[in-house]
Amino acid sequence: MTQGGRERVAADAAARGLEVEFIERMRANSLEEAAEILGITPADIVKSLVVKRSDGTFLFALIPGDRQISWPKLRALVGVNKLQLPAPELALEATGYERGTITPLGSTTAWPVYADAGMVGRRVSMGAGEHGYSLFVEANELLASLAATIADISEPLAPR
Repeated sequence: MTQGGRERVAADAAARGLEVEFIERMRANSLEEAAEILGITPADIVKSLVVKRSDGTFLFALIPGDRQISWPKLRALVGVNKLQLPAPELALEATGYERGTITPLGSTTAWPVYADAGMVGRRVSMGAGEHGYSLFVEANELLASLAATIADISEPLAPR
């Protein structure tokens, strides 16, 4: 487990003048279960996805929990023809966070952030840099502090 993940997140948030709240929670087996534990809807949980470009650099895509990344929309916005989700160990190497704890806040490298417009105007929960915790933050303040590019980059989840 990455040591000090939550401390890195808190320090980065403080440096940005961003107010965040950490909530300790039991481990969830799904996004739906995490939403239930936190007493919020899946749409209020934002997934921080690490996306790899063909040149080996990365970006963050922030997607509401009730939606999934739209690869054609994101590729068009970024201006590339190939993007992919890296293996978990590459995501850890790129951010310093394990999957399930990833957040742009306190990432070991400050990759560009692309956020889905669906999270604007909400108080959202996201990875807190450490397992067993969630972070709550006002999305608009988070996106402004990260100089995020905000656009429609998601689509409804495919039926299971």
